[in-house]
Amino acid sequence: MPELPEVETTIRGLEKRIIGLRVRDVWTDFKKMIKKPRDFKEFKKSLKGKKIIGIERRGKNILINLNDKRVLLIHQKMTGHLLFGKWLFKKGKWFSKIPGPLKDDPRNRFLHLVFLLDNDKHLALSDLRKFAKVELWDKDELQNSEGFKGLGPEPLERIFTFKKFKGVLAKRRKGKIKEVLMDQKIIAGIGNIYSDEILWEAKVNPFRDITTLKEKELDKIYKAIKKILRKGIKMKGDSFSDYRKVDGTKGNFNKLERVYRKEGKKCQRCKNIIKRKKIGGRSAHFCPRCQR
Repeated sequence: MPELPEVETTIRGLEKRIIGLRVRDVWTDFKKMIKKPRDFKEFKKSLKGKKIIGIERRGKNILINLNDKRVLLIHQKMTGHLLFGKWLFKKGKWFSKIPGPLKDDPRNRFLHLVFLLDNDKHLALSDLRKFAKVELWDKDELQNSEGFKGLGPEPLERIFTFKKFKGVLAKRRKGKIKEVLMDQKIIAGIGNIYSDEILWEAKVNPFRDITTLKEKELDKIYKAIKKILRKGIKMKGDSFSDYRKVDGTKGNFNKLERVYRKEGKKCQRCKNIIKRKKIGGRSAHFCPRCQR
C-alpha cells in the first residue's frame, strides 16, 4: 500500500500538472470504487465543470480541492496509483498515447477511473485489485468527519516534536512498537515498509512492547521516523510492487531498504541474517542481533 512518501510524491507530481484545470468528464468501469456519493451519475454530475484549485495530503489520503468548496478524496489502498497523461479509449480499453512506462509498464494498464480534463489530458487511477476508495466531500464536513478527526499527527510537521511523539504513544499505553507505528490513529502515514526501515535504523526490535522502551530508544525511533520518511520522499517512494509515480515511472526507495523484503540476507550493519515474522496479520522484517 502506498505510504506517506508515495502519497507525498504523488501530490507533488500532480501539483504542477492539474491545478487550474477543470474536470470535463468522468469515466469508470467499476462504480463500487465510488463510496460517496454511491450513485455514480450524481458523482459525475457534481464534478463536471469543476476547477481544481489545490491538492494536499492527509496521512495516506490524497485531497483534491475544487472551486465549489468540495474535496475529492482518493485513498489508493493496496495497488492503486494515480497517473497523469493522455489515453485513447478503444474497444472498451484505454491505451496510452504517450510512449514509455505509461504505455509499456503492465502496472499502469489497470485504469478503472479516468477524469477527462480541459487541456485534453487525463488523470487516471490504475488499480490492479480495485481496492481504492474515492469520495466527494464538502470540505468542512470532511474535516469534521470521524475518520479525519481520528487521524494521528503528521510525522514530518514541525509541531510533531519528541514531546508530541511521546504523548501520542501514551494514548496507546501498550502494544508492539511496529503495530503502534502503523496505527493511523497514533501517527498518520506510516505503514509496513517504513515501520520496518524506521525500527532497523533505530536498532529496536519490532516486537518490543512500547511500555519497555526507554527514553533513549524512543528518541532514536523519533529521529528515525523523520530521517526515513524524508529519505523515502527524496527517493520518490518504493516501486518494488505496484506503486508508480504520476508519469508512470518507478520510485527508487527500494534501493535503499535495509530490512524490508530482505529475509535470509545479511544485515548490512552486523552481517547477521535478516528474519521475517508475522505480526498482527502483517510481516515484520528485522535483524535479531542488532535490533534489541
